[in-house]
Amino acid sequence: MSKQSIFLVGATGETGTTILNALLEDGSFEITCLIRTSSAGKPSVQALKDRGLKVVTGDLTGPIEDIVALLEGIDIVIAALFPGSLNDQIPLLKAAAQVGVERFLPCNWGTPAARGGILTLTDTKGEVHDYMMRLKVPYTIVDVGYWYGMSVPRVPSGKFDYAIFVPANNIIAGGTAKNMLMDQTDVGRFTVKAIKDSRTLNKRVYAYGDLLSQNEINEIIERKTGENLELNFLSAEDVSKEKEEAIKGMEAHPREISKMYSVVNWQYADTKYVRADNTPENAEYLGYINGRDLYPDFKWIRFEEFIDDMIAGKGRKIYPHLQLSI
Repeated sequence: MSKQSIFLVGATGETGTTILNALLEDGSFEITCLIRTSSAGKPSVQALKDRGLKVVTGDLTGPIEDIVALLEGIDIVIAALFPGSLNDQIPLLKAAAQVGVERFLPCNWGTPAARGGILTLTDTKGEVHDYMMRLKVPYTIVDVGYWYGMSVPRVPSGKFDYAIFVPANNIIAGGTAKNMLMDQTDVGRFTVKAIKDSRTLNKRVYAYGDLLSQNEINEIIERKTGENLELNFLSAEDVSKEKEEAIKGMEAHPREISKMYSVVNWQYADTKYVRADNTPENAEYLGYINGRDLYPDFKWIRFEEFIDDMIAGKGRKIYPHLQLSI
């Protein structure tokens, strides 16, 4: 039996890496990794080749005929793009429709939320989904809540500093809202499960490794480290003001990536902790199917296990190349 062919866009990124690792661990796919022509000489690309992977170069913003040629013979396309490049999926979808791929996974892997100004990322993703559905490209949309690695507060000793992207020491609206969270490793493993499953074809599917409030996260960390966290308590009104200021800052300096991330940060604070959108109930209201029900034997990495690894020095900083002050 021949293996299904996968075309992975963004194999060296945060989400793409965990998906690639899970695909390789599964072993039942022929994988092609698309790398931007301008990135062909990077060490991360050479590392893909060193692993024996097929690497092709191209540009999604180039001629559509070139993208079509890259997709010839491909069964499944997975787009794991940097947030600022989400619209690059439009020509990729056009080519996928021409070739007739069996399944397209658009770049999601986030928190469920309605469209209409709650999360700019969700609105952009939704526009891509609309285009995909107009073309009638077969799809699976995967959402996984929020990553463990972006949900960790700084501890006074600094023992987590080596692996923290942005410290989660702001406690919003009392810290009681539950949130779906997942380890990055499980993001890839869950995605592989979904693309091998006929039940997820033309569906939105969600899952999570743990369902925790900020207060529960902080209790786990204080118990395991023996340290008292230094926390900053913000109301819903505070978040609204910070979000407005962040938007003004981005409008004044649209090319500064830190300004864009500040907006994203405060939008996430609102949707997760004020609106409480990042929950199984909201996902199912929005039409998602429950991946935990689909795969009851899946062994999820729990948040406490993730923190044990952080304490043991086994953590890894997300987006290590970005220097942000939010």
